[in-house]
Amino acid sequence: MSQKNQKETPSLESAMQRISELVTAMEEGDLPLEKLIDSYEEGIGLVKDCQEKLDAAEKRIQVITRNARGGVALSEFEPEEN
Repeated sequence: MSQKNQKETPSLESAMQRISELVTAMEEGDLPLEKLIDSYEEGIGLVKDCQEKLDAAEKRIQVITRNARGGVALSEFEPEEN
């Protein structure tokens, strides 16, 4: 496993659910300022993780559909490290 994957990231669906929970709690307006900032920071991190997963999925789909003969070929996609 690469060093990038040392910290486990939630699945796309789990991350989106957590973002929804954070937004709901923040919109209620009952959070103290420090908790609000922590929630915002967590949400931003989750959004970034989701965007990376979606970008990787899009690139993988492009790899699957791209083939010089017009057929479908599956090859492993390795995401670029930032």
